[in-house]
Amino acid sequence: MEATVSTETNGKTWSGGSNKPLGASYGKMMMWFFILSDALTFSGFLGAYGLMRFKFIESWPIADEVFTHFPFLHGIHAPMYYVALMTFILIFSSVTMVLAVDAGHQMNKKKVTFYMLLTIIGGLIFLGSQAWEWKNFIGGSYGAVQLNDGKIVQFVDASGHQVTLESFVKSSHSERAQHTRDKGLWFVEESTLAPFSVKEVIEGFNAHPELSIRTELINTETKAKTIISRADAMSYLNNANAVVKGANLKVNEYGNTLFADFFFFITGFHGFHVLSGVIINIIIFFNVILGTYERRGHYEMVEKVGLYWHFVDLVWVFVFTFFYLV
Repeated sequence: MEATVSTETNGKTWSGGSNKPLGASYGKMMMWFFILSDALTFSGFLGAYGLMRFKFIESWPIADEVFTHFPFLHGIHAPMYYVALMTFILIFSSVTMVLAVDAGHQMNKKKVTFYMLLTIIGGLIFLGSQAWEWKNFIGGSYGAVQLNDGKIVQFVDASGHQVTLESFVKSSHSERAQHTRDKGLWFVEESTLAPFSVKEVIEGFNAHPELSIRTELINTETKAKTIISRADAMSYLNNANAVVKGANLKVNEYGNTLFADFFFFITGFHGFHVLSGVIINIIIFFNVILGTYERRGHYEMVEKVGLYWHFVDLVWVFVFTFFYLV
């Protein structure tokens, strides 16, 4: 006996046609589905970051001591200032996107073009700022020494402020050259050589009695890294095995390597989303100029890409909170 299935919906279910669940078109519903799935992905990443930070909370790098750079203000301690400016620019681009969507509802092509252009400029500035932040993070600020157990120790002056290796270490001439693929086996390459050797750092430290070292461990009373007395400092430096300058996926001068791993992965993943959003915005921008949406009689594409842009901005608020504020 053959079973029959009725395909008649009687207007009670959505066939992708004129019936719109929640008053949204098919395109906007699909955008909401994508945003939901992407939100779950970011939630997993930030949850993993929170778990690792809680596990190593006593030795996690302090953001105010890591993100201290500001363009054209070399040598000036400006903790979190530039990151705050980046965040403001991205949030402001979300405002211009709202204005572009509103202008689209009014079928005002000129205003849509203007506000879309501002949104694109804001996104490009944010991407450039993030690349600049990465450059400083990778290049490092002060330098440090890694011990045999993988821990990082940094150098401070009598007032407890961190000092650069260059301020007290003198480099001696060395014939040692970095091994790259063009100088040997093509599949063997080493990371950039440190500017100083461990021996040179120890000699420089001995020559400056006003200096001491501090460890990764955070003092619960002062909420700052633990400073080791001068008398005990040499017991740490005698266990040093490498000089560290900057950060990468294997080691970083700021402390726990996991901090750098999560920073590169999560901010890089978010940066990829911003880049994708900028590219899509540029495509929509030229379609607006060409009058594509005027001929369609609506600017729904601007509204759909606006949903994605607002999501990217909202995710950054959480990334900013997790990495820089908490």
